[in-house]
Amino acid sequence: MNKALFLIFLFIITSVKSYAQHNYVLKDTSFKHYIDEFNRNDNELYKQLIPNDSAWSFLKSNIPFFECPDKNIELTYYFRWWTYRKHIQKSPNGYVITEFLPKVYWAGKYNTIACAASLHFYEGRWLKSNKYLNSYANFWFTEGDPRMYSFWAANAFMEYFKVTNDSTVLNLLPNLVKNYQVWETGWIKNGHFIGKNPDGLFSTYDDRDGMEMQISGSGKRPTINSYMYAEAIAIAEFAKINGNIKLSKEFLIKADSLQTLVNNGLWDKKVKFYKTRSEKDGEFVTVRELQGYTPWYVNLPPKNKGFEIAWELIKANNGFNSPYGLTSAEQNHSKFAISYLGHECQWNGPVWPFATSITLKALANVINNYPQKIVSKDDFFNQFVKYSYSQRLVLKNGKIVPWIDENINPYTGDWISRTKLEKWENGTWSANKGGIERGKDYNHSSYCDILISDLIGLKPQLDNTVEISPLLPDKTWDWFCLDGIQYKGKTLTILYDKFGTKYGRGKGLLVFVNGELKVNKDKIDKINFSLQ
Repeated sequence: MNKALFLIFLFIITSVKSYAQHNYVLKDTSFKHYIDEFNRNDNELYKQLIPNDSAWSFLKSNIPFFECPDKNIELTYYFRWWTYRKHIQKSPNGYVITEFLPKVYWAGKYNTIACAASLHFYEGRWLKSNKYLNSYANFWFTEGDPRMYSFWAANAFMEYFKVTNDSTVLNLLPNLVKNYQVWETGWIKNGHFIGKNPDGLFSTYDDRDGMEMQISGSGKRPTINSYMYAEAIAIAEFAKINGNIKLSKEFLIKADSLQTLVNNGLWDKKVKFYKTRSEKDGEFVTVRELQGYTPWYVNLPPKNKGFEIAWELIKANNGFNSPYGLTSAEQNHSKFAISYLGHECQWNGPVWPFATSITLKALANVINNYPQKIVSKDDFFNQFVKYSYSQRLVLKNGKIVPWIDENINPYTGDWISRTKLEKWENGTWSANKGGIERGKDYNHSSYCDILISDLIGLKPQLDNTVEISPLLPDKTWDWFCLDGIQYKGKTLTILYDKFGTKYGRGKGLLVFVNGELKVNKDKIDKINFSLQ
């Protein structure tokens, strides 16, 4: 046998051995066609650290594989991992994750922007390699500007830690404490930032929430106050892990105080909704906006107090429900608008994938954690399917391809900012703002994490347990499989096989740890067990 043949033989044997050791149910090669198709359709304008010709090699080594009967959801899942890898960048001191592929003038060092950074951690925590997010976390407190936008860093780091048990982020506790303290001190104002008011609530500008041109404008917003509550809870957890009980208690007190202030000060009892108090007069704004659901994203609202009535609006066609997703403002408000004039990003009506990501997780929390009858698994699945299907673009030749961009027309599915920038393409304004493809492969939302941790329901825990709470409605699919999930140093497989004929591993809902069957239930249901 010559050397070349020997090397090929060795590679095959090693691959088979590795595959067998983990007892994977799905074959990665079954999904390579998605990546090949994405590459064929792509105009690779900005080659980055992991270019298209290396995309499959990276993804097959790093992502959990997923299969289900709905091929549109399956397509979007692989497409979003394919786009996420584009944004992993090498800096002189490690790695960062970007939001835009082209350089934009409002970004910080290495083209980073804090606005969606938390979602980068939620999404990227499911990668098998920790080196990218470990480096990215360090970046924000050595070279980055974590207060450029609202950024729930401690919460994001904690959610990453729950999956990986990687102690790297534990060392950032002093930085996270200092960041919170700077928010408490505040101010700058027209140069942005702001902070804590004398009444204890936090204020920020709408565009610093990544929600510019909102009807509500700036002030004491449900978003920043929810994020700061989540920050306090996460810092308390980090402090406890590090053995600093005094610091943990201090931040639990801060969290409890802010929780009370939000529920008393930002809940409009007249319309039963969390709303912004205007910077101008401190009064409630007249509009209900999608950001009013953010408190549930961090489980802030009280239970058994009827606050869940607010969620009726996601099912109302004059509320937030639309053919292409959840509108950023209620549709029956006088200032609701879908405009192709003026600023290219106006969050006074259009669907905004960033806000959709947060709202879907908030909805999952309501269904899982709050006794209520307002929303159900069917409501979650309905919005998740819309979110999945909306991530498309119709090319000029009529071909439909997967696509993620900035803002969506809720009635036509058009990517509004892209359409605007195309019209301005020959103007200086367009060039300064990144051009027509500024938002191509936009990394300002999450999707894979929502599928993994909310639809399939793998809920990361601080202790050594596995908790699965699926939101897939009964009788929706006869089978699905999420395979090769790295969780606390173990490899998990979660699959459902109604008749036992699809995968040949048994009937019902099955969970495997390192190839060993741990749980088998007759139907899709909640599961909780210890890894040991």
